[in-house]
Amino acid sequence: MRFRPVGFIVISGKKMGTYLSTPKTEKFSEDGENGRVKYGLSSMQGWRATMEDAHAALPDLDHSTSFFGVYDGHGGKVVAKFCAKYLHRQVLKHEAYSSGDIETSVEKSFIRMDEMMRGQRGWRELSVLGDRINKFSGVIESLIWSPRGGETSHQLDEWAFEEGPHSDFTGPTSGCTACVAIMRNNQLIVANAGDSRCVISRKGEAYNLSRDHKPGLEVERDRILKAGGFIHAGRVNGSLNLTRAIGDMEFKQNKFLSAEKQIVTANPDVNTVELCDDDDFVVLACDGIWDCMSSQQLVDFVHEQLKSESKLSTICERVFDKCLAPSTSTGEGCDNMTMILVQFKKPIQASTAEAQEIEQVDEGKLKNAADE
Repeated sequence: MRFRPVGFIVISGKKMGTYLSTPKTEKFSEDGENGRVKYGLSSMQGWRATMEDAHAALPDLDHSTSFFGVYDGHGGKVVAKFCAKYLHRQVLKHEAYSSGDIETSVEKSFIRMDEMMRGQRGWRELSVLGDRINKFSGVIESLIWSPRGGETSHQLDEWAFEEGPHSDFTGPTSGCTACVAIMRNNQLIVANAGDSRCVISRKGEAYNLSRDHKPGLEVERDRILKAGGFIHAGRVNGSLNLTRAIGDMEFKQNKFLSAEKQIVTANPDVNTVELCDDDDFVVLACDGIWDCMSSQQLVDFVHEQLKSESKLSTICERVFDKCLAPSTSTGEGCDNMTMILVQFKKPIQASTAEAQEIEQVDEGKLKNAADE
């Protein structure tokens, strides 16, 4: 056994899950850079019985674009791993990307993940990523949503529909958040579904570039109720503590509604801002971090660390050490932790007009997080 779970169940930030008797503090870290950015990342399992986070860091998505993504899984790891493998590829493939419309390409790619995980091809890909196929039943870590008779999945483009024993597979009941940041020249596009978060430091001030999708938000509650769902004890249908996610197909079964209007939707908020020389760095992290630190607290901590530490992954590791709970008594500091720290290389080529405009902070795009 690689771990020793204790014999009780706890309510996690997403679904039910077990804690270990001692945390797994081994960290998996990476650093890299190019002419535009320098980045460091790390992930740690912590007190959770399994590691369900995944990430993607591609400083050279193409010759002028960098891509970073954090995927926080719940109910299993396979959807997060699927997104880490395929989401950025779909962004590149979408026709809007080639015309310069990154916002549309990333929005459509979030929805596309759900489509790709259905059917025989989706089942097989999830099986490979799951690593734990039951030899006798073929069930992937209890993730399979049992489809109703006659339901099929119509796949598009090269992800062709395949006949097979799981051609009517409607997708996994597990899911993941997705928070990605795409940088091209002086433009930063952030897309988010769920409660992972992207924060930028501008002159030392923390600004949220994403919104946590929780049942308490009016726009989320309205969609859930209109789709036939309900909120109980702060959870969607009494189960899920977030309102947007990739996967979670049991919440997306209303055939009369579009993907954007389901009880839980993969449709992301997309936010585009112009970068300027006042911008220091951007952080993407799962809620295991934000449960313990506010956006401003994290920005302050990173700035302090940068005075003496140049290796960005080391700073991420120190954040984990600061957040890790001494015990599981409170629940905070007990989650999986993943963080990506991206520094911008100066000068960022923003026009004078753009720099002046960005100083007048638009509440719809940059929400000051100092008072969190």
